[in-house]
Amino acid sequence: MDVGKRRWYVPDGYLPGDSSHGVVSHEAACLLNTGDHDAELLFTFFFENQDPIGPVPVQLAARRALHVRLDDPNAIGVELPKGVPYAYSVESDVPVVLQHSRLDTTAGAYTLFTTIAYGE
Repeated sequence: MDVGKRRWYVPDGYLPGDSSHGVVSHEAACLLNTGDHDAELLFTFFFENQDPIGPVPVQLAARRALHVRLDDPNAIGVELPKGVPYAYSVESDVPVVLQHSRLDTTAGAYTLFTTIAYGE
């Protein structure tokens, strides 16, 4: 059963520059492919005062979940700036579901938020 959309948009991205308690502040694109075909994804990152980065290819196997740490250059092949607001889009050749999450450990506290991205 193919569930999801082929285009997703996350307008509120922000990698905090600081962390505390030995826990790294980070964001993740949490992806789900319920279908029988592997998904070829293209991430594009948008900024207020610089050109976009991407498209960045990511693969998501059929009937699998994938949590892409956006603070990890090894996970996506690019290093996103910290302390800079950004947005991103994900295009897929098959329907997938995208949930965005952020863990902010600055100021000695933990703040976690998560949201389903806008899909079409």
